[in-house]
Amino acid sequence: MTKARLLRLSVVLVSIFMILLIIVYWDNVGTAHFYLHTSFSRPRSPGAITAGEDWEALPDVDEFLAKLLSSSLKQNSSTLRKTEQLLVQGSNKPVVSNLEENVRGYDWSTHKDRNSLDQEKLQVERQRTLREFCANSSFTFPTKERSFDDIPNYELNHLIVDDRHGVIYCYVPKVACTNWKRVMIVLSESLLDQGVPYRNPLDIPREHVHNTSTHLTFNKFWRRYGKFSRHLMKIKLKKYTKFLFVRDPFVRLISAFRSKFELENEDFYRRFAIPMLKLYSNHTNLPTSVSEAFGAGLKVSFSDFIQYLLDPRTEKMAPFNEHWRQVYRLCHPCQIDYDFIGKLETLDEDAAYLLQLLKVDRLLRFPPSYRNRTASSWEDNWFAKIPLAWRQQLYKLYEADFVLFGYPKPENLLKD
Repeated sequence: MTKARLLRLSVVLVSIFMILLIIVYWDNVGTAHFYLHTSFSRPRSPGAITAGEDWEALPDVDEFLAKLLSSSLKQNSSTLRKTEQLLVQGSNKPVVSNLEENVRGYDWSTHKDRNSLDQEKLQVERQRTLREFCANSSFTFPTKERSFDDIPNYELNHLIVDDRHGVIYCYVPKVACTNWKRVMIVLSESLLDQGVPYRNPLDIPREHVHNTSTHLTFNKFWRRYGKFSRHLMKIKLKKYTKFLFVRDPFVRLISAFRSKFELENEDFYRRFAIPMLKLYSNHTNLPTSVSEAFGAGLKVSFSDFIQYLLDPRTEKMAPFNEHWRQVYRLCHPCQIDYDFIGKLETLDEDAAYLLQLLKVDRLLRFPPSYRNRTASSWEDNWFAKIPLAWRQQLYKLYEADFVLFGYPKPENLLKD
């Protein structure tokens, strides 16, 4: 009789423990619509993250969590369909409600007259190039050989997760990241406007787009999931669709310079412009505000900026700012097996194709591109006054981004 009571008590205690465990993880995962799916099926890349191994080979705790969390799939799918129906009711005509967007101007044309790219073949080629160079032992660059588990959490803060649609986006500053972040906000419904999720990406103010609290990133996983954070990262990297957008590395540097040093930016003036002006232009007693500096004609030159990038003291003080940090350091393409690689040079076509593949093209369209986008044809003019030796050093600094993402070596800039 006593043994029977003890047995029943044990069963009750174990049940309570399991319920509490489910509640703890359901609070953060279940309500976030842990939607296990992937839109693509293709070969694994060599050296990719260990999460890319067969699903059955995952550790027991990963499999347990996956089964536990995916049990909400049917309920989430129903909720998702209702949300999609509501979103479709929104206006198809983007509304420009932000002053900066009005000033910059957009290209609203649909580009139907352009020759359509064979996107599927294009993706195969881009991914093949990336996989080949990641597997090529003769091509080396910093951090290439480390595993996903060796990447510290703070280096994963560019990976934004949308659990509702099973999407992971690695954002690269100066590569349409503001608008892709807007798209991720609309899809994940992570931001509300008067209690209602945003439906139109362009309605989302820039200050909210770049607010770190708006997005769920891998860097936040430890705080949310504790010791299970890496297990869940690997599950999501295995099951979710992962994408990034890249750009010609030298053109991206020009764009970063124009944005942060040719326009009045108080933060970048104090953090970067003042040290550059002191170190490379021999200025002293500089104004404390950017408006005073600009009024006195004190601006960082492109030459100052290049010297700053090449100066070995720069990285010793702190890692490159994200606006000029190499893509391989932001998104870890040899450790994470990306399903889609977009390029700014083919942004309109790539964005439309990606939204179709994600099956969200009926919910929204990608915001139109800027008319004054920095052009690759500007490189010769911008680098004309930069010494040849500096250009060659700069290429070595960004060589991995050129090679991994299939950008041709700028021979015209690297020879007399």
